Amino acid sequence: MALRDELLKSIWHAFTSLDVDKSGKVSKSQLKVLSHNLCTVMKIPHDPVALEEHFKDDDEGPVSNQGYMPYLTRFILDKVTGNFDLQDFNRMCWTLSFRKNLNQSQLLISNDDAFKIWCIFNFLSEDTYPLTVVTEEIEYFLRKLTEAMGGSWVEERFEDYKLQLDSQQQSLSAWQLIGLVGSGHFSKGIERQTLSMGVNEVYQELIMDVLKQGYVMKKGHKRKNWTERWFMLKPNSISYYVGEDLAEKKGDISLDLNCCVEPLPEKEGKKCLFLIKSSQKTFEISVSDKKKKHEWILAIQTCVSLLRQGRPAPHREARQKRRELRLKLRAEQEELELRMNQLQLANEAKQLELEDMRKALEEAAINAAEEEQRRLQTQTELQDRYQTDLEREKMVSKKMEEQVAQKSTELEQYLQRVREMEDMYRQLEDALEDEKRARQEEEAIRRLQARLLEEEATKRIELEEFHLRQQRAISQTEAEKRELEKERLVKESALQAAMKQLEQLEQERHGALEQYQTVMKKLEDATNNTKTWKHKVAEHEGMLRLIQPGSKGQQMITNWGPAAFSDAELSLRQKKWQEGKNQTTQAQ
Repeated sequence: MALRDELLKSIWHAFTSLDVDKSGKVSKSQLKVLSHNLCTVMKIPHDPVALEEHFKDDDEGPVSNQGYMPYLTRFILDKVTGNFDLQDFNRMCWTLSFRKNLNQSQLLISNDDAFKIWCIFNFLSEDTYPLTVVTEEIEYFLRKLTEAMGGSWVEERFEDYKLQLDSQQQSLSAWQLIGLVGSGHFSKGIERQTLSMGVNEVYQELIMDVLKQGYVMKKGHKRKNWTERWFMLKPNSISYYVGEDLAEKKGDISLDLNCCVEPLPEKEGKKCLFLIKSSQKTFEISVSDKKKKHEWILAIQTCVSLLRQGRPAPHREARQKRRELRLKLRAEQEELELRMNQLQLANEAKQLELEDMRKALEEAAINAAEEEQRRLQTQTELQDRYQTDLEREKMVSKKMEEQVAQKSTELEQYLQRVREMEDMYRQLEDALEDEKRARQEEEAIRRLQARLLEEEATKRIELEEFHLRQQRAISQTEAEKRELEKERLVKESALQAAMKQLEQLEQERHGALEQYQTVMKKLEDATNNTKTWKHKVAEHEGMLRLIQPGSKGQQMITNWGPAAFSDAELSLRQKKWQEGKNQTTQAQ
């Protein structure tokens, strides 16, 4: 810590003690007295007019700490040379401040001990105003004090106090720290004198930079006699006094970069000797035991090493490291808080985003539900439509089955006609047997021939008309069949089954045709067998004619039985029947 920072802390206490009503401002008359005392203690020429000149543009009201700082810096601190007693400076500031803030009647320590604790507070406090000391520095000071009093540190007691302190605040002011030590909370069972000696030892180390002190024997340079002196080791010097009360100072040993310390062998009846070599003189020192000898040599070597490295005293360096660590931890904490805030903001943004996503998902779910409802409705409509189409297909299939059944019925009728043809052939045989009897009736048949021919012509015309209607019906059936064929290609397996049945019926029809051809062959054989009879019939002018199979239309029957034809008419009739048969086969 720079000298100016140390001075500012003590001045801050003095300034705040002048602020009686705690408004943060002090009157100019009081600042004049304070400035005069500061200049006197720090041996700076005082200019009483400078304060008035500095604040001449302001009103007559009091001045704040911030308003006093420019004057303090310019006219006092900038002129500090360091040739003053810092302890006297602290005493002056302490005198201005302790009466207002400290109730000494309730303390177990003296005013001098309270002053030393106040100085230790200024040393350990943070560089921020108002001045406070954090719990880490409080623990450091109390540990030092306990060690100086020869007591043992009770960690649990401080942890309890730390919890109590953290629940209220995380730091103490100078007067709270003095009250804590003066109340004896951490020095129960210890005498006041021991507590005072402990405070003084910590004060000597932290404030006066005394790294080590104690009685040693020093050999004189002139008389060469050994005299007991009280040695105080500081970072750059060793001061020795007549006694530990520091009433009479006998001299100093300056430590520099070339200074060294060496152990010496026993001589002149003195043990535990060591030699201190400075740039000016050499000092022979004797201590009571080897442990103290080692401690003094190590302490002096440490001071010389610190001077060579340009480092401050160990306790000041440790304090600086603790502050840097706290700053680092504070910066990390602030960074962590910043990151936490950022994460919180990001989390809030993410929550908003998730909320938007949730709303979007809800809307999507609603839309999906509506879409699902529409899809189900569409599916229901399609199912209804499909059901309707299926029923339509079933109706068509039923019609097809009816048509197939009708075709089967027609086939049965056709087969029945074939069986009737067979019966007719059998009857023809019977007629041939009855030929003799027919000759007797031939004359009557001739008479009836004309009428029969007329009826036969009429029947032929009717047969042709029926045949034309049948052809149109077949054409219409074929057109319907083609339409049904198209529907069969679109529809499902029901129509295919019907087609398979049609194919099976087609095969049965072909079988029937084959049977019919067989019957025709039998008929030809029968015709050949009745060749003689046919000639006879031809000789009798066609009165009796052979019955041939008719068309698929209605069979022509006269009043006298099956119609008879001449050979020419029979050939013409057979030719037409064959053409009709071919056309029917091609159409199928």
